[in-house]
Amino acid sequence: MRLFAALPIPDTIGHVLRGVQHGVPGAHWRPVENFHITLCFYGEIADPLMIAELEDELSRIEAPALCLRLDQAGVFGGKEPRALWMGIADNPALKALAEDTRRAAQRLGLKMEHKRYIPHITLAYCRGTTDADAARYLERLSGLCTPEFEVSHFTLYRSKLGTGPAHYIPKAHYTLDDGV
Repeated sequence: MRLFAALPIPDTIGHVLRGVQHGVPGAHWRPVENFHITLCFYGEIADPLMIAELEDELSRIEAPALCLRLDQAGVFGGKEPRALWMGIADNPALKALAEDTRRAAQRLGLKMEHKRYIPHITLAYCRGTTDADAARYLERLSGLCTPEFEVSHFTLYRSKLGTGPAHYIPKAHYTLDDGV
């Protein structure tokens, strides 16, 4: 099973982002139901016992509910854009939660790819998009303003690949502390 932990995006934010998904040659826009903020990508885990242990480790995470807001748009891939995304404003609690989800996997001995954590929502994957096309798109999004949004849980998702966009199937939800 291909698994990852992520924060869901409220429908109100998803619809705002859906409204800016246009005008980039070679962009394959993600459907609103696929919008999320990845905390940790675990990759393919075949052993059902390991999956159950991961679910248990994630359930032990204690973290506060989050108040997030969108920030600057960005691109992965530089001169050969691979993805267009909308960033999340700096939030130490979000970074700590992402690190906690990563440590949960490390405690189980799962091999983790080490990348700098950049919290974002992927808007499109690109094929044949030029860096100039991407730069124009990022400039267009530079004034995008949305309200803050609250996130009260994170989810362990199963990702099913096939033709077209991946399907993300929730496996488990984990409540974030609301401070009450």
